[in-house]
Amino acid sequence: MSIFQSLIKKEALHILRDFRTITVVLLMPVVLLLLFGFAISTEVNNVKIVAVVEQHTEQTRDIIDRFRNNSYFTFEGIVPYREVESILRKGRADAAAVFRTEDGRLKHQIILDASNTNMAQTSAAYLEGIISSAAGFPVVTDTLYNPQLKSAYNFVPGIMGMIFILICAMMTSVSIVSEKETGTMNLLLVSPARPRTIILGKLVPYFLLSCIILTLMLALSYTVLGLPFSFSIINVIWVTILYVLLALALGLLISTIASTQVSALLVSGVMFMIPVVLLSGMIFPVENMPSALQWFSCVIPARWYISAMRVLMIQQLPIGYVLTEILVMSGMLLFVLAMAIKKFNTKE
Repeated sequence: MSIFQSLIKKEALHILRDFRTITVVLLMPVVLLLLFGFAISTEVNNVKIVAVVEQHTEQTRDIIDRFRNNSYFTFEGIVPYREVESILRKGRADAAAVFRTEDGRLKHQIILDASNTNMAQTSAAYLEGIISSAAGFPVVTDTLYNPQLKSAYNFVPGIMGMIFILICAMMTSVSIVSEKETGTMNLLLVSPARPRTIILGKLVPYFLLSCIILTLMLALSYTVLGLPFSFSIINVIWVTILYVLLALALGLLISTIASTQVSALLVSGVMFMIPVVLLSGMIFPVENMPSALQWFSCVIPARWYISAMRVLMIQQLPIGYVLTEILVMSGMLLFVLAMAIKKFNTKE
């Protein structure tokens, strides 16, 4: 058995011996996924809307004026009907109101991007209220990507983003720092194994544990929670692996900063847990935040991962629609990994 394999076995046995921790690590994703999927919902505002008008009338002008003057909406303009789906796919609008004239009567339709359930529910309610009060006739509503408006569709990507930061970044940083506290890291460093081999040997078991959690969460998402299944799951898996590697690199970086397990947990909690919950779009839409917080959220890896998962898991669009998110996470991975290795080699 090689030194690298021995290090992996050592860390795996260390994880398996701590029965309470491994139980929490495996049960926590299930509990959070089911809790957020079935029990929690939120409200939103600043709904981006476009309008399609075949022929302007007093009613259409009145309705559009109501859109412009309503603080819950951001009116993005009048567009051709053929561009509506493209605009919704690209995220330039959350909803579209279509107005047609048939037999001298005005008829209309609402088209929603329901990949974000909370946004879709709020958009539908607001639009139906405004149009019905102005026109006095029933509204036909179509919801794309999430016809049943299940809140689980919105929370599953967010829970995945939070769990992998928790498992990969927090536990790996604590694991490495614990070796420093007990003095075994110094023994490992004077052994024939190179520092990079030691670090990789400690990270591999947590990567495999993350893969098990990913399998468990995907199984629950596509069965219990009813997310639509398609071959886009392949893209979901490899984009998640990229995110897991980024989280592992962040854990390694924390281990070079913290000197005790308590400080490692505090750094992980302050730097990752709170921003992931509040600023990543997991619960609260980023678009509703002040501009300063929107810019700050750009440095949070979970924001890009959650955005990519909503496109791949819920909208089931090709990988080309999340190239920006993939490039940002790849850049973060290279930068964090380079910083972590540099600081680790310097410190050790």
